[in-house]
Amino acid sequence: MSSSAAGAAAGSSVRASHILIKHEGSRRKASWKDPEGRVIRSTTRDSAVSQLKALREDIVAGKAKFEDLASRFSDCSSAKRGGDLGPFGRGQMQKPFEEATYALKVGEISDIVDTDSGVHIIMRTG
Repeated sequence: MSSSAAGAAAGSSVRASHILIKHEGSRRKASWKDPEGRVIRSTTRDSAVSQLKALREDIVAGKAKFEDLASRFSDCSSAKRGGDLGPFGRGQMQKPFEEATYALKVGEISDIVDTDSGVHIIMRTG
């Protein structure tokens, strides 16, 4: 067994998808859908949170699929994979993101999570 397989078997790695909305306080104010950062620089954190809450409500209500909304709205390059970040272990993501992901059960979607990148909703997939 490879060391990564052993680690996964021990429950040390998780898999998640997310939707990131960047805002004026984000560390990097540009993304694949806003390369100049014009929208991001004029988006307040409150506005980003409102957008995410609306997306989350649509997913929870069954009106939309997480992957579809991530592909359209996420400011992360993982959008092209429906928000999938693949497997990761502790210490690989920003602390608030890591803690939120590990606290979720597979299939659950987080509330709003704040990081230096922006605001996220996270769905644990593994």
